[in-house]
Amino acid sequence: MTALAEAAREACARGVAPVHKWNPERCGRLDLVIRADGSWIYEGSAIRRPALVKLFSTVLRRDPEGYVLVTPAEKLDITVEDAPFLAVELASDGEGPERRIRFRTNVDDVVDVGPEHALRFEEATDGGFKPYVHVRSDLWALVARSAVYDLVDLAEEQNGRLGVWAGGVFFSMAEAAA
Repeated sequence: MTALAEAAREACARGVAPVHKWNPERCGRLDLVIRADGSWIYEGSAIRRPALVKLFSTVLRRDPEGYVLVTPAEKLDITVEDAPFLAVELASDGEGPERRIRFRTNVDDVVDVGPEHALRFEEATDGGFKPYVHVRSDLWALVARSAVYDLVDLAEEQNGRLGVWAGGVFFSMAEAAA
């Protein structure tokens, strides 16, 4: 992982790397799993250095075949159990269509919900719902349970739907009757 780590380190120093421009040949598979709880597991052991996880997150991309870590020289397949990021903190200001909702992820990306950073809601296996926020490209963050409660507190009814306003857009969670 040395070459990849070095490339990620350089990309992190510049911000998110221009991974959409890099198309090296697929070099294989890396035994790296991003679990649904936001933990990054390399060869069976948790990566305990947040700075290293943040570094690798800057060279993460989702291709049609799946998630990859990519640099100008190599592309390695990895496993993502749910979403690659976890939205761990929510801040809200204002009301109705003027409301601003901002999320911070477990890798310190900050996104303002709106037309460029949508919310989507999927049905959970227990019948509830799982909210996600768009971070960049085709990368999403699962909203952590603590932030879900904050999000639900902001919900209001609009045309028979329950949802939240953010950035001038109404994001529907469910039918209000449900």
